Amino acid sequence: MQTTATDSFAASVNQRMKYMQLVDHINGLIESDKLHIGDRLPSLKQFEKELGMSKETLLKGLNHLLEKGIIESVYRKGYYVKKKSVDHTYRVFLLLDKMNIMRDRFYHTLFDQLKDVADVDVYFHHHNLKVFENLIRENLNSYTHFVIATFLKEDPAAVLNLIPPQKRIIIDYNQPHLQGEYSCIFQDFEHDIYDGLNQLRKQLANYKKLILIAPTAATHAHHVLDGFQRFCTEHQFCYAIEHEVEARSFRKGNAYITFSRYDTDDVALIKLARSKGYQLGKDIGLISYNDTAVKEVLEDGITVISTDFEAMGKAVSRAIINRETIVARNPTQVIVRRSL
Repeated sequence: MQTTATDSFAASVNQRMKYMQLVDHINGLIESDKLHIGDRLPSLKQFEKELGMSKETLLKGLNHLLEKGIIESVYRKGYYVKKKSVDHTYRVFLLLDKMNIMRDRFYHTLFDQLKDVADVDVYFHHHNLKVFENLIRENLNSYTHFVIATFLKEDPAAVLNLIPPQKRIIIDYNQPHLQGEYSCIFQDFEHDIYDGLNQLRKQLANYKKLILIAPTAATHAHHVLDGFQRFCTEHQFCYAIEHEVEARSFRKGNAYITFSRYDTDDVALIKLARSKGYQLGKDIGLISYNDTAVKEVLEDGITVISTDFEAMGKAVSRAIINRETIVARNPTQVIVRRSL
């Protein structure tokens, strides 16, 4: 007899109800204190005999509990109770390269948006591929969503492709070579600097030379370089690219663009300007990447090209709550201050 779409749908609903019966059964044992945190769950064979469910259905139920963080899997030993059931629908694995003011802004926005519906656990890889890989492999079955910032020298695509696409949300950097339909909220570094400098053409015309300080360690540096060089070439600006602030090439009439990780290049340039009696915004120009409260007041204000990390956090939360796939360039704005 031919199976209809209605029959398939009914079978799917029935299958889901069966594995949720296991979920309810285990949660009931935990809530009634028949199972405690740290206790080992009965084996699959015991569950098969007791509940009359197939191994496939049992594994679906156990994976559901793993994603919720209620149980954990111990290699060659079985499943153990990790914590009591929670009402939150989602468990979010947030893997960042580091914590700074911008990452903190993103995290707090994401947390505020999801606090009533999700648990958010934060991890850091510090640009170490081995740490990155271990954290993902160890947690593959424990979360409903994986929100990840890469910024690694090596290509992490093989590791990221272990995560089911519907669970994968890449932030900040549009990582190439990934499979499936997944969410990505990214900065377009080449176009952001190109567009930002175009908005500042009038102010930049007051300077003799544009100098981009591009740290060699920055993973996305080549994208910024491409946008910078395209702008300078198209608009016939004299320019140079340096990997660090050089006192010997520091001249009146230069305008500098910086994007160092901890704003150390901004500090070095301000010190040099002060030592020579140059006025920022007149003798020397300065444009810095990503706004902070300090840049708003430092030297009467530093001009910035800044991505909106709050918007990034809200976009990620929408993808999770609405269960939709979002691929979008994150908005970037230019804020003109006294340094240019």
